[in-house]
Amino acid sequence: MVRRLRTSFVWPAALGPIILGAACAAPPVTTVEAEPGAPLPGLSAAEAEAFAAGQALFNRPFAPEEGLGPIFNQDRCSSCHDLPTSGGHGADPVTKVSRFEPAVGCSLLEDEGGDLIQARLVPALSALGVPPERLPSDATEITRLRPPALYGLGLVEAVPREDILSRADPDDADGDGIRGRPAILADGSLGRFGGKGQDPTLFRFVEAATRGELGLTTPLHPLEHLPNGRPFPQGVDPTPEPEIDEASLGLLVAYVRFLAPPTPRPPDDPARADDVRRGARVFEEIGCASCHVPTMVTGPNDSPALDRKSFRIYSDLLLHDLGGEIMDVCAPGVSPAERITARLVGLGLRRDFMHDGVAQGVEPAIRFHGGEAAGSRRAFGALDERRRELLYLFLWTL
Repeated sequence: MVRRLRTSFVWPAALGPIILGAACAAPPVTTVEAEPGAPLPGLSAAEAEAFAAGQALFNRPFAPEEGLGPIFNQDRCSSCHDLPTSGGHGADPVTKVSRFEPAVGCSLLEDEGGDLIQARLVPALSALGVPPERLPSDATEITRLRPPALYGLGLVEAVPREDILSRADPDDADGDGIRGRPAILADGSLGRFGGKGQDPTLFRFVEAATRGELGLTTPLHPLEHLPNGRPFPQGVDPTPEPEIDEASLGLLVAYVRFLAPPTPRPPDDPARADDVRRGARVFEEIGCASCHVPTMVTGPNDSPALDRKSFRIYSDLLLHDLGGEIMDVCAPGVSPAERITARLVGLGLRRDFMHDGVAQGVEPAIRFHGGEAAGSRRAFGALDERRRELLYLFLWTL
């Protein structure tokens, strides 16, 4: 099927000025988007070829003879990212664990197999009676993580570091109760990917998922994950390391890099376009846009498809403490209560929300927001029925 690509909004043309309040200070910019699962507009022939090859690899199953496992969760990338298209979100959760002690910090329980529980075994391992990984006894956090959509991540990677840092306010200097801070990793890089901002680049993000979810060793990490840290019996891992080469990883990265963010969904009733814009104003007025920043702009880039493009994101790419209402695992330097602001673009394509899918609808998701988001939650609670309905209408179009 030929997908029709668009590079600007159709029905919400005035939405950006309403939310950002900057239309009179700067000329309008082109927003990059496409139908869910489609590539970014303007790819070169080589980029389009890499996208197609990466998509094929993303969707094909691996076999144990090709390096799958011996412990793993899925046999193909798209098993976790297939809704509503390849590269989208996933319905099957994965289990993550950690141990957090305020005086000590975060442990990813590496000696017990790491923070990701691999629930499946290759047949050779099962035949020997080896059980799937169990939950480590000393884990203090356990979460069932719903895989997020990958749409638009190449644009996220292309946002200048200084633009993200400029929004940080770790000491709440403006007194609004919001203390977003950047996810600065041990090597000084800026984390952008993963719920805790644990990965600074798409390559690191994709490479980690390939190792953890499929059990494929890579040139960077040629050692297998061990079930709860215990060695494998002989003969269950016949494939030489590394089991996936750098060129294949590069194709997977190209596929994810060039996935476009989805176009906004028009309201079921076209006559309600003004109501959508009113809902956008409510979103801003109750403070949601302070963290769920509607748009960002990429910097100069060698790829014209990524070069100085505006795109909808609804995130500031900063860590925020959402309080104790809904806890998560920790990460090095990041507490269980902190998460990178979820990207809301594409929200209307799914029906369960928060990192673990605990909220079965928009209203429960808002009510789970505590900590730095408590003020917005109170403001939401004070909305009358009409303004709340406008907010829902706007959110479902994202």
